[in-house]
Amino acid sequence: MWLHRNPLRVFTPNLQLIMTKHTFPTQKLFINNEWHESCSGRKIPVYNPATGKLLSEVEEADPVKVESARVALQLGSPWRSMVASNRGQLLTKLADLVERDWLLLATLEGLDSGKVFLMAYFVDLMATIKTLRYYCGWAHKIHGKTTPVDGEYLTYTRHEPIGVCGQIIPWNFPVMMFAWKIAPALCLVALCFCVQAGFPPGGVNVVPGYGQTAGCAISHHMDIDKIAFTGSTAVSICWETYPESNLKRVTLELGRKNPNIVFADCDLEQAHSGLFFNQGQCCLAGSRVFVEEPIYEEFVHRSVEKARSKVLGNPLLQGVDQGPQIDQKQFDKIMDLIESEKNKRATLECEGSACGQQGLFIQPTVFSNVTDSMRIAKEEIFGPVQQIMCFRSIHEVIQRANATYYGLAAGVFTIDKALTVSSALQAGMVWGEYAIQEYAEVKAVTIEIKRKNS
Repeated sequence: MWLHRNPLRVFTPNLQLIMTKHTFPTQKLFINNEWHESCSGRKIPVYNPATGKLLSEVEEADPVKVESARVALQLGSPWRSMVASNRGQLLTKLADLVERDWLLLATLEGLDSGKVFLMAYFVDLMATIKTLRYYCGWAHKIHGKTTPVDGEYLTYTRHEPIGVCGQIIPWNFPVMMFAWKIAPALCLVALCFCVQAGFPPGGVNVVPGYGQTAGCAISHHMDIDKIAFTGSTAVSICWETYPESNLKRVTLELGRKNPNIVFADCDLEQAHSGLFFNQGQCCLAGSRVFVEEPIYEEFVHRSVEKARSKVLGNPLLQGVDQGPQIDQKQFDKIMDLIESEKNKRATLECEGSACGQQGLFIQPTVFSNVTDSMRIAKEEIFGPVQQIMCFRSIHEVIQRANATYYGLAAGVFTIDKALTVSSALQAGMVWGEYAIQEYAEVKAVTIEIKRKNS
């Protein structure tokens, strides 16, 4: 089992070839278990953020191809009529195939997103496999209830698939988010893997595209029943203004400015682990760090030490802690926010600059003496920039932590205050069984019977 040895030492010749190749063939759209070219001929370029070189191109989906993907699944299709336990078996086969090519997929993830290889291997791919295995067990455990009613009737409820779902995933955890979104949906009702696993045509369709074309087509479509979106808050707000709507159900995982609250009684080593993960490009990152006054100076000192110890470089090489940012637009946004506070009220404790002549690398950056009104304390940076603020009481820090438009996640580092503070924080996510409910409609069925004995 790969987990018991260093995956960096088991590269095959094929993987070594992948690491050194400069480009890959154009990737097509996946509709109805077949590969398709775009109607327009337009393609989306994919660059390696560590080198700036073109990796591949992907066919760009437009509204026509979105429509093709929508009609691929119809009421009464093999997937909709499949026995529940068989759906679970297909998810198990899909997990087996991902596990078989675990090393390959982690390598491709590093090339595509600049993700450190060991993180892609032990976090992204492991979470993908575990998610698929978790939901495969739920496939035949989704059931309704019987309801006592007056008269000669039998009433029961069914949890039925909501219908066709448009799943819009982000660029920072694409493989893992793909599993997060399809697994809970598929227990109710990586592409070539879906075919190999035996998924019937139309069950899973993938149409890469831009928000203003493919994204809008999915969101506007009157025959798509649900949207699950992970991305920026600004994009999600646009959906509220769309004039056309079938009142489809929407679940959102949006931007973040998550508070990490560090009390004086905590383990300081553990409290430093929340921000620089994945170059700061993580929606769960603790990007507003509130530290209790008695340990503030020590916390800042340790943060600077840890930031300066990070090794930047090719994310596929052993010993590298931090890869590049995803693209030039994100790189420029991060640097603009860093520059906005340099030589101002906040104290730049370390770095705050780009690194190297090639690639989109930013040195881990630490600001102290940050106040709540500063741009870096209010705006989503999504990069390796830590802002450290001081607090004096529980009441104060709860008010400040909740004083944001965001509410995705929060962290509390303490021995004896966790329950008190966590119940007061206005943040949280949906996991596990509750995620399945977002893909189901509860239908009540009433049948007249000749005689009711109870």
